Amino acid sequence: MTFDITFFAVAVPAVILTGISKGGFAGMGSMAVPILSLIMLPTMATALMLPILCLMDVIALWTYWGKWHALNMRILVVAGVIGIAIGTITFRYLHPEAIRIMIGVIAVVFALRHWLRSSAATREPTQPSIAKGGFWGTIAGFTSFVSHAGAPPVAIYLLPQRLDKTVYQATTVTLFLAVNYAKIGPYYFLDLFTRESLLATASLLPVAVVGIFLGVWLHHRVPEKWFFRIAYAALFLIGTKLLIDGTTALLA
Repeated sequence: MTFDITFFAVAVPAVILTGISKGGFAGMGSMAVPILSLIMLPTMATALMLPILCLMDVIALWTYWGKWHALNMRILVVAGVIGIAIGTITFRYLHPEAIRIMIGVIAVVFALRHWLRSSAATREPTQPSIAKGGFWGTIAGFTSFVSHAGAPPVAIYLLPQRLDKTVYQATTVTLFLAVNYAKIGPYYFLDLFTRESLLATASLLPVAVVGIFLGVWLHHRVPEKWFFRIAYAALFLIGTKLLIDGTTALLA
């Protein structure tokens, strides 16, 4: 990996968006690996981002301490650890391009689901569920392990509950702190951390701190609908490109 203008032009926005997600707009963190995968292998992108995510989680937890939804937390954390175990066992059998396609599918489906959810506002809020939370939490643990894309499955479970935005943010922040720190051992065991990835991580840590405080600031000031319109459009376009690139490479 060359730490040139191209690297920082792609990596800095990816980390900033992740920081904003952790600080105030849960969901956009799923964009980091798709963006980084435009210039590097997905496996390297995931290894690069994990220490950054762990730092962000600690800062964000300080901001949202004690504001999470306790029952949802208990359900999702247990399920998330199960998903991590599945990801650890199957990771070596996943082709890098298959991972790229998987990330693309997650990104595209999540964006489409958001746009097509036209009648969601008229529905009655759902309630926490061990069955639903267990299923989506396990999927989130797996996709988080593979690509740090655990937010979409969690959103599918939590958004219909129509929680207060701060409770929602605190719940996701606390969940992914537990999930991300649980991934450190398996990542080390699978030799995903390299000298190159750690140097890249170190160069981006100051950006991570800026991003998360920017997210906290935006959480209290920016109307969510405008922010997410841009975010979902970007997520869809990036996911589409990854699907095309991954499919083309596999068929070549």
